[in-house]
Amino acid sequence: MDLTDSALHYIVDLPSSERFNLIDQINRCSCSIPSNIAEGSGKRTINHFSEFLTTALTSSFELETQLLICERRNYGNKEKLKECLVLTNEVQKMIFAFRDNLK
Repeated sequence: MDLTDSALHYIVDLPSSERFNLIDQINRCSCSIPSNIAEGSGKRTINHFSEFLTTALTSSFELETQLLICERRNYGNKEKLKECLVLTNEVQKMIFAFRDNLK
């Protein structure tokens, strides 16, 4: 959820012309990561939980791509962007490790 909060703090500085593109997409995929982890934790089997972790992981890669697009376009606060990218990478590593330990 720290990543979701950081992404929210980052998108407030993006151009309003991106409201229905990058801003909405970053908001959706950053919220999807912890939401899928939470939803998967309530499933009965490890395999089912693992599927939700995979969905969370794919959302993290989607978020990373959206952030890299912002970087290429020179959007927003560079420090906030860097923080988001670092957190995204950390979350990806944690999800990979967690999912691998479940199997």
